[in-house]
Amino acid sequence: MESSSEGVARVDDGGVVEDPAHTETIAPETIAPETAAPETIIPGPAVPESVVPDAAVPGAVVPESAATAVAAKAPASLSPSRAGDFMQCPLLYRFRVIDRLPEKPSPAATKGTLVHAVLERLFDASAAERTAPRAKSLIPGQWDRLRESRPEVVELFADDPEGERLAGWLVEAERLVERWFTLEDPTRLEPAERELFVEAELESGLRLRGIIDRVDVAPTGEVRIVDYKTGKAPRPEYAEGALFQMKFYALVVWRLKNVVPRRLQLVYLGSGDVLTYDPVLADLERVERKLLALWEAIRLATETGEWRPRPTKLCGWCDHQAHCPEFGGTPPPYPLPVTLPVRAAESDGGAQGRMGPG
Repeated sequence: MESSSEGVARVDDGGVVEDPAHTETIAPETIAPETAAPETIIPGPAVPESVVPDAAVPGAVVPESAATAVAAKAPASLSPSRAGDFMQCPLLYRFRVIDRLPEKPSPAATKGTLVHAVLERLFDASAAERTAPRAKSLIPGQWDRLRESRPEVVELFADDPEGERLAGWLVEAERLVERWFTLEDPTRLEPAERELFVEAELESGLRLRGIIDRVDVAPTGEVRIVDYKTGKAPRPEYAEGALFQMKFYALVVWRLKNVVPRRLQLVYLGSGDVLTYDPVLADLERVERKLLALWEAIRLATETGEWRPRPTKLCGWCDHQAHCPEFGGTPPPYPLPVTLPVRAAESDGGAQGRMGPG
């Protein structure tokens, strides 16, 4: 089946594609895995073309001068990665979104960015030319492009004068690209959109935003949202958490176009698995309620300055241990105004109301 690209506006903001590992769950549900994705299905919503970059991206460096030059602002929108940050650790969310602390580039995140760029650019070629050798041939050029746009990634191999580690790292990227061809057949795919920026404002005023790796549209108008992951597929008990990002995107598409995507698909290049889920309206309504509750918690923390750390096994990979109380560190001074809760005993006239019989 061939897909149509009509009705979708592409917005390329050059953003880094994140690959966070979310382990939070919403509710256990049945998820039908599949080992191959034969053809495309999915319509693409038109979206606003004004792109405001999201807050700091995991694995990408924010130069210290840039971090200090930007005035701190209260969070104004929510993306899947930032929602994941808050659920993982509210203090991490603060460091990334409000303080905008710089982070070192990571080999895994940078490799993911490189592989995503290759898979995106491969579809510039005609269907017959979308082969594994051609895809691998794109890697050197995309790596040069990445170094030009983000010079900080060169630091990853600063201690590799002979280029041995870099060569091995590029071979790993080639293997991930090759594995994709065992999971999907790009000669049968005509994406409606690649790296599509989407943004929607809910009735509550909460603004949701994100970048979808690929949107496929069937001639019948059915929509499939596809996301590439360069890591391994999660264990079954964590599958729902992995699908949170996809349901987030589906919610945005539904709010923009009043269309529930037919299928959500996660392609795990690290393990060679494909995880699919066919959402229904009730799924998206539950995610919306969850995000509203999450946003209320973020709003409260923003106003009070109470950003509590939440220690987990992921702390070992955090760049901000020097600022984290759990590791003996001290967070930087809070850059936003703080609203302290008013205690009943300190309010005018004390407690208001009645108790007892009328």
